[in-house]
Parts: sequence; structure tokens; C-alpha cells
Amino acid sequence: MPTKVPPKDQPTRDRIVQAADDLFYRRGFEHTSFADIADAVQISRGNFYYHFKSKDEILSAVIQARLSEAGEMLDRWDTEGDGPLDRIRSFVDILIRNRSLILQHGCPVGTLCTELAKLNHATRPEADALFTLYRTWLRRQLTLLGRRADADALAMHLLGWTQGVAILASALHDEAFIRREVRAMHDWVDGQADHATGTALEKQRLQ
Repeated sequence: MPTKVPPKDQPTRDRIVQAADDLFYRRGFEHTSFADIADAVQISRGNFYYHFKSKDEILSAVIQARLSEAGEMLDRWDTEGDGPLDRIRSFVDILIRNRSLILQHGCPVGTLCTELAKLNHATRPEADALFTLYRTWLRRQLTLLGRRADADALAMHLLGWTQGVAILASALHDEAFIRREVRAMHDWVDGQADHATGTALEKQRLQ
């Protein structure tokens, strides 16, 4: 699969970050060199070093770009989603929308965080913030759904479930597995809503 060449009408720094993001995802951070990124952007080394002095600087910029993109996506779901149940389903459906890439390379968040953890890299806490962003958002949606007492535990369960599916789907290259698990996740999410409704009705009955 060829490297994506960022559009030339973008600012050079943005083009570097976009190309690095793509390469870090497909090849891994450790196996991507300055030269690889410069070649993908098709700029001179001098122009490249004007914007970034080290690969670690690029990595931090990539993480910040991913955080910004994820935050915008979650904000859009908050605005457009028809309640917390619909929003959580949108999160689950990422596995379907991105299935082609997941089958080839796994989850972009999970693969990066795992690699940086193995390297004990200084930017690991920055990358982990991506998971924290999703965890916090899911916890809020589950709280709105009525699962206030165990919202965080349920958020972590769903995060772990989606990551496990991405890992196995990539390892086995099994799209049918993704679709089955997404259906199971939808049923699970519906079950959390039903449980919250049942609990609320029981409290009303006892009052």
C-alpha cells in the first residue's frame, strides 16, 4: 500500500504531520525515518528540518493532531447524536467504518500506545491521553444513560472490547468477526439502557 501524499495546498508543517501520522500507523513509529517522511511529503531536508528538529517532535505533533481530530468527532456526535444510546453506537461503529484499515494495521490508537509502551517512550503519556479522551466521553454518555454508579467501569469495558476486536481482526484478517462483535456490542449497549430503565422504575415502585 503506497504512502499517502498530502495535498500540496496544505501548509508544509501540516503536510509533514499528516504524512508522519500515516507512516507511523502503517509502519510503526520506530520503523519510520526522517527520510521516509520527507520523501512522502516531497520536500527538501532543509525545509523539513526548518519545521521539525527531531522525530520525537513530529510524534508529539501527530498525537496532538489525533487528539484534536478525535475531540472534534466526539463533539460532532454530542451535537448530532439522538441521545447517549445513539452516540455510544456511533463510537462502536468506528470498527465498521474503519474496517479496511483495521484489518491491515489494527487500531491507530491502540497500535501507537502499545508501541510507545514497549519503547518506554517519553511521549507515552501524551498518547495515552487519546484513550483517556474516549474513556471520559464514554463515561459521560453512560452516566446520561442512567448508569451513574458504574459508568467508568462500563466505559473501560467497552474500550477494552473494541481494542480486543481490532487486534484479533487484524491478526486473523477477519471482517466477519468485526461485524459479529459490533452487533454484540450494540446488543450490550441496548442492555445497559434497559438495565438503567429497569432500575429507575424499581426505585419509583419502592418510593
